[in-house]
Amino acid sequence: MLEGLEKMLAKGVDNPLLRFGLGKGYLDQGDAAQAALHLRRCVEQDPKYSAAWKLLGKALEANGDLAAARAAWTEGLAAAQAHGDKQAEKEMTVFLKRLDKRGGASA
Repeated sequence: MLEGLEKMLAKGVDNPLLRFGLGKGYLDQGDAAQAALHLRRCVEQDPKYSAAWKLLGKALEANGDLAAARAAWTEGLAAAQAHGDKQAEKEMTVFLKRLDKRGGASA
């Protein structure tokens, strides 16, 4: 799957859905740094994409960048609330609370 998506990107196709797919694929493979790169591009292209913010936070957390993960989830929470994405809102609220309990990079 990733190979096909990378080929599309190489051919000049670049949109939030493609970047989300690449980010999710790399995150699923355990390559959090590459996932974060694509997910950052995704939310730059579509700041309302709450699912992308959620995964970006996960990728950043996996990379050990807790402050950036908090920032991503905070942005994502605002996006989810603004667009009525209740599931993403609930999940990112939980992620932020867990980060607080760990003492991770509070705002």
